[in-house]
Amino acid sequence: MSEFRPHSLPAQGQMDVTRQSARNRVMRNTYWLLALSLIPTVLGALVGLKTGINQIMSASPGMSAIIFLAGAFGLMLMVERNKNNTSGVAFLLAFTFFMGIMLSRMLGFVLGMGNGTQLIMLAFGGTAAVFGTMASIASTTKRDFSHLQKFLITGVILLIVASLANIFLQLPALMLTVSVMAIGIFSALLLIDLQRVVNGGETNYISATLAVYLDVYNIFVNLLMLLGIFGGRD
Repeated sequence: MSEFRPHSLPAQGQMDVTRQSARNRVMRNTYWLLALSLIPTVLGALVGLKTGINQIMSASPGMSAIIFLAGAFGLMLMVERNKNNTSGVAFLLAFTFFMGIMLSRMLGFVLGMGNGTQLIMLAFGGTAAVFGTMASIASTTKRDFSHLQKFLITGVILLIVASLANIFLQLPALMLTVSVMAIGIFSALLLIDLQRVVNGGETNYISATLAVYLDVYNIFVNLLMLLGIFGGRD
C-alpha cells in the first residue's frame, strides 16, 4: 500500500488548492456583485423619489406591502432559477432596482426632516460598520454559527407577520420592537451568510450575493427607521 502514498498526497494537496481557489473566486465575485448591486438600488430610490412613487406608497401602505411582497419574492425566485447563468445577474440587478424603489418611501420620510441627509449617511455608516464587523468575524473565527439559521429564519417570518399586522394596528412600540429585532436578526444572518461563503459552503456567487444583499438592506432600512424616530429634527 505504501507505494500509493507519494501519489495520493500531492493529489490531496491539489484538491485543497482547487477548493481554496473556488472559495476565493466565489468570495471575490460575491463582493464585486454586491458592490455593483448598490448602483441599481440607488437608481431605484432616485426614481421613486423623483416620480413621486414614494408618496403613493405612503398614502397606501397596505397596497404597498402587497406589491413589495409580490415583487420581491417573484424576483428572488427568478434569481434562484437562473443563478447558474448570466440571466441570474440581470434578475439580481432588477431585484435591487425594485428594492431601491421600495426604499424611496423610507428615504422620502427621512429626507423630510431637517437633518434627513445626515441621518441617511449615519445609517449607511452604521450598516457599513456592521458589515465590516461581521465580515471580520466570519473570516477569523473557527466557530460555526450555521446552527442558528433555522431559529433566525423563524424570527424573520415573525418580523414579517408583525410588520404586516402593524400596518393596521399602527402601534409605535411594536414598530420599534420590530426594528430593533430586525437589526439583530439580520446582523446574525449576515454573519452566517458571509461565513458560508468564506468556508466554501456556498458555491454560487449569485445566490450568495442575494442573501448578503437582503441582510444589508434590512439592516440599513431598520437602522434608518430608528434614527428617523429618535434622531430626526423638524
